[in-house]
Order: sequence, then structure tokens, then C-alpha cells
Amino acid sequence: MAPGLDLDKLFAARLLAARARPYLATALFALHTVESRRVPTMAVDRHWRCYASPGFVERTPVEELASVWVHEVSHLLRDHHGRSDRVARERGLTGPGERLRMNIAADLEINDDVYGDGLVRPGGAVQPSSLGLPAGELMEDYLRLFGLGPQTQDLAWLDCGSGADGLEREWELGPDGAHGLGAQEQDAVRFRVAQGITGRPGTAPQGWRRWAEEAFHRPQPWRELLGAAVRSAASGAGAGQDYTYGRPSRRSAGVPGAVLPSLRRRPPRVAVVIDTSGSVSDAELGSALLEVAAISRAVGGRRDLVTVLPCDAAARVVHPLCRAEGIPLLGGGGTDLRTGFARALRLQPRPDVVVVLTDGQTPWPDHRPACRTVVGLFPRPRGGRSWREDDPDYAPNSPPAWARVVDIG
Repeated sequence: MAPGLDLDKLFAARLLAARARPYLATALFALHTVESRRVPTMAVDRHWRCYASPGFVERTPVEELASVWVHEVSHLLRDHHGRSDRVARERGLTGPGERLRMNIAADLEINDDVYGDGLVRPGGAVQPSSLGLPAGELMEDYLRLFGLGPQTQDLAWLDCGSGADGLEREWELGPDGAHGLGAQEQDAVRFRVAQGITGRPGTAPQGWRRWAEEAFHRPQPWRELLGAAVRSAASGAGAGQDYTYGRPSRRSAGVPGAVLPSLRRRPPRVAVVIDTSGSVSDAELGSALLEVAAISRAVGGRRDLVTVLPCDAAARVVHPLCRAEGIPLLGGGGTDLRTGFARALRLQPRPDVVVVLTDGQTPWPDHRPACRTVVGLFPRPRGGRSWREDDPDYAPNSPPAWARVVDIG
């Protein structure tokens, strides 16, 4: 008869993991352990259950098991299952081979800085250097950099469960099984872990500090919003397109002696107008910079396509986006974002999308701008008075109907 799961050894390894990474303790102890002989090592499902192979636990030293605990819980904290589902929809990735690639890419994101400082690297852990890839990238970026082939054939056994790639397995207990965590419980665990990381600056790797900042200030779904804006911009004649001689038009064959340019699609140019008036708090301005970083990622990381315009009653200096945290958000007076709209529309090249981040206490342009407009509103208490020094009963107008409006939490 095969031996059962050695829970004493497994839980001793979890305690060692919590001592090495105290900021992950809440997440480590939130996982419910399930014995499974169908997993090669250890795996997690998207409902925060951890499946462990008795044979793997028996032959693996406690120090390595501690590292595996941290690795598996990292998949869940970083929402690799949800991100894999989104990537699969956006890029049309289907089949078990693509899910294996997502699992490998998620491991690469984790393993480049998870080991050391009390955690040993377990045998078989794949790292970016082993595939000739740079460190410090995200799962979505690694997916673009490698494919399945000879360099990954030794990883065919890899299976970290649906918590790593979003694809549910037959051996998982599923959403109706016992001891799973609901969405609100999962968010509560992530929040507690983020608090532990931000409360002890300097002790967590850069990847975890970046994750904690986004967990506290989760950006709005600008990727989806800008995707709609791109489709809208591209539907207009000549918008979102440009001519190039790099790939001559096929119609050149019908015009002997002439080379005709072809049309090419390009990512949208985005102008971000940030309300820096006195009614916008410093915390909201910090949130605005995080949204600018999210917008940059939404256009494929092309920071040259994003410009930022601080504006209160007058538009300030236009800043090309190099690093969002380096943009001076000057202002503090009254609010009239019409000047920001006018300045954005005078930019050369002209933007395809204008994104406005504001509390809404501003006059709006009388006419619809000649490009897609997205308004991000900072929250204000319902039923409360709006802020204006000379008129305590002032109530701002709602954004115009031609703007896509999203509340920034």
C-alpha cells in the first residue's frame, strides 16, 4: 500500500516558507491542502486549494518544499489564472499546448526573483536564463518571446494546475468543492499580503513591490476601453492608419513604372489630460499616474505614443511619457479642462484618443472633439457638496454624452 501524504513534513515546509517570506504568510495559510496522486509535484487551482503528490513530498527535502509553497501561492496572488484567460481571449490561444506555454511563462515571471534569502531553488525550476530570455518581464511579455520546441521539451511534465494557467483539470475539486475561497475572500488575502509588503519597504523583491502597488491601486480596465477607442478610431477614413513604402501596395502591379505605398495600421496616439486643480487630492494625482502607466501598457508599451497634459484653469507643459512617476503635476487653482482639450487637439501628430482624469468639477467643451474621448472620474461622496470656494452650493455638470465615462476606484 502506497504511503499517504506526510502532512507533518508538508506543514513544516509551509512554516519555513512563512518565516522566509513573512509578508506571504496570510496567503500561505489560506491554502487548503488536498492529497492527489495525479499531480507531478504540487499544484493549485483557481479556488485556492493546494494539491500535493505524496511521493513528491516524501522524496523532496523540507527546504525545497518551502520554495514550492511560495512558488504555488505566487501564481494565485498574481492572478495568473485570470490573466491567462484574458490573454487566451485576446490572442486566440487555444489547446493544451498554449496553456502549457502560459504555465511556463507564469513560472518565468515568478522564478526570476523568488529564490534566495532563505529559499533554495528547487530542482527543475525553470528560469528566464535557461531559455535565453531576459529577467524581470511579465507573463504576457514572456508569451511573446518563446514557443514550444526543443528548448522546452523537458518541461512537458509541468502542471501547476488551473491556478497557473486558468484551465481546470479533471482532478480538481472545482467551484462546488469543499474548502475553496470565494472572490471576496481571495481579494481580502491579496490585500493583506499587499499591506505586509508595503509596510516593510526594502524587504521584498522589486516584482513583489510592483505587484503590491497595483493591488492597492488597481487600474481601471483601460485596455478594454482603449481597445474600443482603437476600433472606433480605425473605423473613420484615414484614422489609425498611415501610408508606408516599406511594403509597396499590391496595386503597384497595375501601374507600370510606379511604386504605390500601402496602408498600415498603427497603435493609437493617446493624450492624457490630468486635472491638477485644488479640488483633486495628492492621492488622486498619484492614482492618475498609475492610470497613465496602465494606458502605456494598453498601447503595447509604446510610450512615444502617450503624452500627458497637466491642467487646472490653464493647460501646462506637454510631457512625452518617459517615466510616469517623473511627470510634474503642477496646478492647484481653479478648473477649466476646456483648455486641456484644446491643447491636446493641437498636438502634432494629432491624438487618436483623449483620456481625461478629473473629479468632474469643470466646464466641458460645447462640441464633441474630433477623436474618441474617455473620461476617468475620481469618486466624490454622493449627496455631498461639491468643492468651490466662492459657491458652496456648486454642483458640477455631468460629463457630456459623447464621452465614455469610467469611475476610478
